[in-house]
Amino acid sequence: MAAHGKDSNKESTGAPAPRAADRVRNVALVGRAGAGKTTLAEALVVATGALTRAGRVEDGTTCLDTEEVEVRQQHSVSLHAATVEHAGHRITLLDTPGAPDFVGELRAALRAADAALFVVSAVAGVDAGTVHLWDECAAVGKPRAVVVTQVDRPRADVPAVVRSCQELLGAGVHPLQLLAPGEDGTPGRLVSLLEPQPPHPQGDELRAELIEAVIAESEDESLMDRYLAGEPIPVPDLVADLETAVARGSFHPVLCLAPLSGLGVRELLDLVVSGFPSPLERPCPPVVRPDGKPAGVVGCDPAGPLVAEVVKTTTDPYLGRVSLVRVFSGTLRPDIPVHVSGHGLAERGHPDHDADERVGALSSPLGSTLRPIPECPAGDVCTVARLTTAETGDTLSSPDQPLVVPPWELPDPQLPVAVEAASRSDEDRLAGAIARLVAEDPAVRVERRADTGQLLLWCVGDAHAEVLLDRLRTRYGVAVETPRVRVPLVETLAGPATVTARHVKQSGGHGQYAVAVVEARPMPPGSGITFDQRVVGGAVPSQFHGSVEKGIRAQAARGLENDRPLVDVHFTLVDGKAHSVDSSDAAFQTAGALAVREAAATAGTQVLEPWCAVEVTVPTDLVGPVLSDLAGRRARVTGSEAAPDRDEATVFAEVPEWELLDYARVLRSVSHGSGRFSRRPLRHEPAPASVVADLQPA
Repeated sequence: MAAHGKDSNKESTGAPAPRAADRVRNVALVGRAGAGKTTLAEALVVATGALTRAGRVEDGTTCLDTEEVEVRQQHSVSLHAATVEHAGHRITLLDTPGAPDFVGELRAALRAADAALFVVSAVAGVDAGTVHLWDECAAVGKPRAVVVTQVDRPRADVPAVVRSCQELLGAGVHPLQLLAPGEDGTPGRLVSLLEPQPPHPQGDELRAELIEAVIAESEDESLMDRYLAGEPIPVPDLVADLETAVARGSFHPVLCLAPLSGLGVRELLDLVVSGFPSPLERPCPPVVRPDGKPAGVVGCDPAGPLVAEVVKTTTDPYLGRVSLVRVFSGTLRPDIPVHVSGHGLAERGHPDHDADERVGALSSPLGSTLRPIPECPAGDVCTVARLTTAETGDTLSSPDQPLVVPPWELPDPQLPVAVEAASRSDEDRLAGAIARLVAEDPAVRVERRADTGQLLLWCVGDAHAEVLLDRLRTRYGVAVETPRVRVPLVETLAGPATVTARHVKQSGGHGQYAVAVVEARPMPPGSGITFDQRVVGGAVPSQFHGSVEKGIRAQAARGLENDRPLVDVHFTLVDGKAHSVDSSDAAFQTAGALAVREAAATAGTQVLEPWCAVEVTVPTDLVGPVLSDLAGRRARVTGSEAAPDRDEATVFAEVPEWELLDYARVLRSVSHGSGRFSRRPLRHEPAPASVVADLQPA
């Protein structure tokens, strides 16, 4: 497979050779948008010699941000990987998007990584989104470190940002370096606190705190005894304990870095090699059999059973489908048969898979450049070409021993976007393009609503929706339009009515004769259409009772005016007439339908709109703004609940579906990106006249 990419002038080198798992490091770069993750990754790639020169985000020339939308917007919207080599170790950097809409990509990277490197701008500092991501990593015990980047920018305040990291990210956060200013006030050099007697006014104090924290978190009692006895602690001993503390997820070193000038880049690479855990030190995800039964524990053993997971799927114009894969157990080799097991996301429009296919060529990723490798052993990450059925989240295993890794937690998409093809030719291609979007992005949910006929893409937020639509138009060449999302209205009777429906026609030969006397009364919300009969004396023969019911249900489903279905009405057949020759099933069905229309004309109707039960979770100090916003959406708040172990609260409310169409973007604004919500259909309730006029299709 020939290496290819958007900027071949960078002269990428060959792929690093496969390594034993103890010499492998898989690191996810995590942080807010604009913190400099991609720029940092580019600097690390160049420092290892994988590229001869660095690209720039502003110019759209980085090796990682390769999608057209990323070049145009100048920030990442997808997970990208680059595998490099440093000090005899194979390092895979997983660059993640910073926008909250793409948290699904972040969680995929965390599944593939053994540690997370939080990138914090020395100018912008720590935001609520970074704290939330930190808590997510803490919940799963993911080892974490912090790198304060952009330290050479104007208005950079490294000491203040380090203090905010310690305050906001919690215990275990300790600086590993100090930034000594240059003669002109610019960043001069880095002072390592691991070295004895660092030449800095606060050096002795901070070094003592660092040593005590490293020894305490690594639980090295012998080293603690030596330290308390006043014995000098060699740097190699400290580094060994630091690696143990980081691997346990309880100690989080902070480094400083200026990627454009190269300051601190080499030190960060050294820390990744010496202080970050290898795949051998991290447990593999739980594994089950395709029927859901436990399959035992698998370890990071290249000779063990094959367990690999697709963490990212992309479509390459030359290679077709390309899968980024993390191998947890066994060894993946080109041209071997594998079993593809699905991920249990059928409710999102992602079908489960249960198929065998053959692995294509294996490559080591460097953004869009793929460098061939002979195999991918346990603990490593690679790309696989032409896995035709595998999608993001699927598991690859041996056909003789199929296994499944349950998927990572995905965000619940709550922003609906209606899409339709702009032309007949686009309509033919739309279904295939949607299927490829679904294969790449398990965070999107696809729904064809039977009540409105609209095709909906359920997205995490506006940025997610924009990227999906951009991919449809640019990557797959499908012109689409986005009409307003329709909220279906229904009707019920405004009161009871008793009507006589007569369907009598005679035009020579057999005629049509059916008379049905029907009582109708409205029922409580959620009752649906119900039917019974109290006919006495055989006025309507029993074989036609079901015909009347069938006609009633068909007319109720079709609706009366404006195609609004009729709901929550009980119909009772009480009397009628039949003809021995001219009565038939079809005639009494017609009479049943006529009874519905006449009951509506007699009693009048009431238009109903759908309501949802909603749960909104936000930081405690934002409950007030959330309640104020819900009040403006005609919501009824039914309660709230504070989280016992987090500074969060959940508000429970009932809200009209119409008021929720834009709630995903509004909540993002109200909660500064830290809020989330879920909903479920509840019932229909009377709609105000203003809402009916607004929702009525043109």
